[in-house]
Amino acid sequence: MTLLINSILAGFGLTLLIPILHRYFKSKTGLVLSLYPLIVFVQLLILAAQVKESGYLTSYLHWIPSLGLNLTYKLDGLGLMMALLISGIGALVIFYGSEYLHGHSHLLRFYSVLILFMSSMLGLVISDNALLLFLFWELTSISSFLLIGFEHQKYSARAAAWQALLVTGLGGLALLAGIVLLGQISNSFEISRWISQSGQIISNPMASAALILILLGAMTKSAQFPFHFWLPNAMEAPTPVSAYLHSATMVKAGVFLLARLSPVYAQHPWWTPILSVVGLVTLTTSVILALAQTDLKKLLAYTTIAALGMITFLLGFAFPLAIKSAMVYLFSHALYKGALFLVAGGIDHATGSRDIRILGNLAKALPLTTIAACLATLSMMGIPPLIGFISKELVYESTLEISNYPGFITGLVLLANIIIVAVGGWVGITPFWKKTTHDLHPHEGSIHFWAPPLILAIISILVGIAPQPVNDYLINPSVRSVLTSDYKTKLALWHGLTPMLLLSIVTIIMGFALFALHKVIFPFSHRVITQLGYIGPSALYQHSLKALLSFATIQTRFFQNGYLRLYAMTIILSTIGLSALTFFTRVGTFSVDFGNPPRFYDVILIGIIIIAAVLVTRAQSRLATIALLGSIGFSIALIFLLYSAPDLAMVQFAIETLSVILFVLIIYRLPKYSQLSTRVTRGIDLIIALTGGILMTVLMLLISTHGSDSRLAQYFVENSEKLAFGRNVVNVILVDFRALDTLGEITVLAIAAIGVFSLIKFTRDKDERNPS
Repeated sequence: MTLLINSILAGFGLTLLIPILHRYFKSKTGLVLSLYPLIVFVQLLILAAQVKESGYLTSYLHWIPSLGLNLTYKLDGLGLMMALLISGIGALVIFYGSEYLHGHSHLLRFYSVLILFMSSMLGLVISDNALLLFLFWELTSISSFLLIGFEHQKYSARAAAWQALLVTGLGGLALLAGIVLLGQISNSFEISRWISQSGQIISNPMASAALILILLGAMTKSAQFPFHFWLPNAMEAPTPVSAYLHSATMVKAGVFLLARLSPVYAQHPWWTPILSVVGLVTLTTSVILALAQTDLKKLLAYTTIAALGMITFLLGFAFPLAIKSAMVYLFSHALYKGALFLVAGGIDHATGSRDIRILGNLAKALPLTTIAACLATLSMMGIPPLIGFISKELVYESTLEISNYPGFITGLVLLANIIIVAVGGWVGITPFWKKTTHDLHPHEGSIHFWAPPLILAIISILVGIAPQPVNDYLINPSVRSVLTSDYKTKLALWHGLTPMLLLSIVTIIMGFALFALHKVIFPFSHRVITQLGYIGPSALYQHSLKALLSFATIQTRFFQNGYLRLYAMTIILSTIGLSALTFFTRVGTFSVDFGNPPRFYDVILIGIIIIAAVLVTRAQSRLATIALLGSIGFSIALIFLLYSAPDLAMVQFAIETLSVILFVLIIYRLPKYSQLSTRVTRGIDLIIALTGGILMTVLMLLISTHGSDSRLAQYFVENSEKLAFGRNVVNVILVDFRALDTLGEITVLAIAAIGVFSLIKFTRDKDERNPS
């Protein structure tokens, strides 16, 4: 287990070494890099027997012991199946992508980001600490943003990448809030602890809010309605990215999270209604939208959303057969959909088109690609003896066992599967066997193009013929992980004459009928769906984004207008308002202890400060202004000195002296005073300034009157010399106890100094070039 974790984490380091590897391996870099996920895949296969026997393997590293946080990893059946799909398909995608993007100027960036994404997904599925899971979750969002926007010179790619990042990023924020709430409820961020405390969590009043937030995170990631629109737009990514992210990995992260937290929330009264409704709506909506598509990748994208909806509603019902069906469907979908995406990329590479209205006659020119496409399509349609047939029969069996509205739900699933069969025909049959008049000049690509989809398709048929090994080592352990009970599963290709078989036959017959009517269906569906698109979630996203940008423009124009006076006014008024609200709602009345009466020299110094502050606002001479400001600063320094703070006094003396010198040096370069504000404006400024002064006075009186219960001051006094070897407590706090703060301040000042130096040098160089 430790070796596996080290291998996964090594992927993050590998991303930095890719330029060096390319220097030595040149065009073979993709082949070398595909060994990384292959090594992880082999390690997972070795661990599969242990997971089958013991249920799970764990490993942890102390993270923040004082807070009880550990970097906890857990490899159970669910994580094992996901990790095998991620690493296995990942190796094929890297091998495929090395040829698909051969000669691309950003090929190395593709490798780097893809392996970053792969490592993040692997980390996500084996994380048992929710905060660690969230870290990997966000890394997948960032890396997928870079992959979707890989062709960044195209506006459509940039827009699709931003859309995916905004939707999944907002969902990620909701997920984080839900994780924090669950952490507060259970006093732990360990998912295993959450599962063991399921009853306690569900009974907590905050549990429902945490559930909604977590569901939002999962729904946005797995493109559930109404957040489904980002996934078809993400097809702007290169085909290897689409095959990997949008069939086998990233979009499965959401349903993986639902499966992982099913033991925690399955008994919550909101779990089944929300997931079943969202899943069924997503399923039916996406297949209907698929009817209007002619692009191979868009057709596959909408049926991917349908598959995610199918898995979601099955997880929602949460009884054993439904969970088993969800796991088998997740596994089979990754195989055939990954293969079909890769086939679509091969067709695009061979012909320069993905439009099914144009494509045809490709079977002779692309024989090996045709075999892969046909096998994967048969699995997608649910035709024996492929694994897709087994998963479809299990789904029908699950719908028939649902106690509420089984006929209605089975009917919706039947409708969806009929359309999926038709889409499978348009994707896997039409481009190869339909006659076309377009001269596409197709040609079979190298082994990089046909081998990966053919391998996935062959696995689909082998698992369909002999499903029991996969059941024993993947499906049964994953179901056991979700149900947290020793539930025995069995997979078989033939169950006799059953209602499920009858439904499968009806699905195939009606699906092929719908497939044959594409020329009739497409114009009508395209017209209807185009009209509905103006009021759909995608349009709402565009309107919301436009409104957000408009609001940002307005508030930026107001708050970031370039006037220092308005900046200061905004800060002061905000502070006054918030402080007043807090004061009247929480403090109310308070007594004031003025302590000892001021000494005569205190009165003199305070009088100097007040008089100088008033005269500064009335001064007409810059020299007089500098002198008055200096008198204020030096008077404050004397007060520090009189009240036993010589270090502060020395710092104040140094700052004031330096400030006066600098002001005097630059005084002749400054423009003359000019009065730009009206009397009313100056009156408003005076009121705001006085109110701010009153606020600070009240705050100081509150602080001095009400003692603090904090033990921090005493801690610093007792430990400054003992731990930091310094007697000046203030200096010790700055240099040792708050060293990072001080380092940050120094860094800010250094950056500011560099900026000022650059501006001065730029201005000087400009003056030298233009002496006139």
